[in-house]
Amino acid sequence: MPNPNKSCPLTHVSSNLKDNVNHIESSFGNSGDVIIKELLWMQKWPAALFYIDGLVNTQLLHDSVLRSLMRVNEHHVPEGTEPFDYLKDQILIAGNSGSVDEMDALFNQMLSGGIIILLDGYAKGIWIDAVGWEDRNVSEPQSQTVVRGSMEGFTENLRTNTALIRRRIRDPRLWMETRQIGQVTHTNVAVMYVKGIADEGVIQELRERLDRIDIDGILEGGYIEEEIQDETYTLFPTIYNSERPDSVAASLLEGRIAILVDGTPFVLLIPALFVQFFQSAEDYYQRADISTLLRMLRFFSFFIAMLAPAVYIAVTTFHQEMIPTNLLVSLAAQREGVPFPAFVEAMLMEITYEILREAGVRIPKTVGQAVSIVGTLVIGQAAVDAGVVSAAMVIVVSITAISSYVIPENGLSIAVRIVRFALMMLAAAFGLLGILMGLIVLLLHLTSLRSFGVSYMSPFGPYVESDIKDTLFRLPWPRMKTRPQSISIQNTIRQKTKKRRIGNKSKTRRDQP
Repeated sequence: MPNPNKSCPLTHVSSNLKDNVNHIESSFGNSGDVIIKELLWMQKWPAALFYIDGLVNTQLLHDSVLRSLMRVNEHHVPEGTEPFDYLKDQILIAGNSGSVDEMDALFNQMLSGGIIILLDGYAKGIWIDAVGWEDRNVSEPQSQTVVRGSMEGFTENLRTNTALIRRRIRDPRLWMETRQIGQVTHTNVAVMYVKGIADEGVIQELRERLDRIDIDGILEGGYIEEEIQDETYTLFPTIYNSERPDSVAASLLEGRIAILVDGTPFVLLIPALFVQFFQSAEDYYQRADISTLLRMLRFFSFFIAMLAPAVYIAVTTFHQEMIPTNLLVSLAAQREGVPFPAFVEAMLMEITYEILREAGVRIPKTVGQAVSIVGTLVIGQAAVDAGVVSAAMVIVVSITAISSYVIPENGLSIAVRIVRFALMMLAAAFGLLGILMGLIVLLLHLTSLRSFGVSYMSPFGPYVESDIKDTLFRLPWPRMKTRPQSISIQNTIRQKTKKRRIGNKSKTRRDQP
C-alpha cells in the first residue's frame, strides 16, 4: 500500500477533485506506471481516471470506459438524478464495479487491477474491475507428472486456479472465502471447501489461524503453511500441497479444505495424513491391482531411501557375520585400498550427491540434466578408481538416490534425506541397535504429530478399519463407498452403488441362434 503524503493526510476520498489527484500522486511517489487522466465529463463535470499501467485490460479501458465517458451527445442526466449515480449505474456498466469512499480501499482496487473514476464534488469514487496483467497459460504440472490423467496444472493466477477447480466440481456447495493477508503485499488468499462434507470445526479453526497471521507480506503459500501448521519443529510436512487441479478436487470431495494463494501454482490442503504423501493422482485412474502394486513399491522405496546406507554401515562395521562369505570376501577386496571407514565413505558419497542434486536444480535447464548425469557418473567412477570409495558404496548410494525420487511428494522426500543422515550416524555408533533406536524415536515423533487436530499417522494410529482400503493398497471403486473417516468430515457416504447382478446376463447377437 502506498504511503500517504504527510502534507495531505487524506483517509477518505475528498469532494475536491484536485486534492484527490494530488494525494494519489504523492502517495505513489509520482510513479511512472500510475496513469492519471483528467477530463470534463459531458463538458460539465470535472473528472479524473486512475489506473496502473500493466495491471488493467487496455482493451476494456478504451472500448468500454473511455468511450463511454467521451460520449457527450448520447447521454444526459435526468432531472432529479445525481450525476455520480447516473455515471455509475447507467454509463459505466462494464464488468464488476462499485463505489469506494476510503483511500485505503481505493488504493487496494487500483493495485488489484481496477480503474478508479472520481467526480468533482463527490466524496466517493467508482471502481471498475479491469484486471488484465500478463500471466502464464495453463500447462502440464512440473512436480506431479502422471502417465494417465489430466495434464492441466495450476498457474500463478488465483482466478484461473479457482476456475480450474470449479470446472471439476460443478456444485453450488463448493464454497469459497476470500481474504487478503499481508500488511504490505495484501495478497489474495482463497479458502475452498464443499459445504456439507468438510467439518465446520476444522473450517473455523482455519479461519482463526489465518486471522492471527500478522506479517508484512505473503509471496508464496509456504509463508502460510508455516504460520498455520500445528507443529513447527518437525521435518515432515503436515500440510499437503498440490499442483494438480484434479488432486485438489478429489481432496475437496473427501472433506479436505484447500487454501489457494495468489502468485503460486501450489495449493495447500488440510488436514494431511502420512499415507497421503504416498498417493498419486494416477492411482485412482488405473485398475486397483496396478495401483496397489505401485503404491507398495513407493512404500518399499521409502524404506530403501531412508535405511539403505545406514544398514550398509552397520552390517559392514559391526555385524559382518550377517553377510554371506562370498559377498564378505568381495566387499573386503573392494575396501582393501579405501583409507576411510564405511561411515566416512558413505557421508562423502551422500554429500557429493546432494551437491550434484542441488546444482542440477539451480543451473540453467539447458545444461542442468547433462551436468547431473555426467557429474554423477564421472565423479563416481573417478572415486572408485582413485580408491576413495568402494564400488559397493557407489551402488548403495545410487540405489538410495533413485529410491528417493519414487516418493511422489517432494516435501516428504526431503525429510527422508535428512533422516537418512541421522540414521547413518546412529549406525556408525551403535550398529543395527542404533538404527532400531532411531526408528523407534522416529515412530514416536510421527505418532505425536497432528494436522489440524487429526492424527498424522491415521488410519494406522489410531486404527481406523474403514480407511485401510486406501492406504498400502487400494480397493476397486465399487468397494470404496465411504469417505476417509480419519479426517473430520460431516458426510461419510461417497457413493451408493447397487450390487451388480451376476445372473440373467442379457444375450448378445452372438448368443442368439
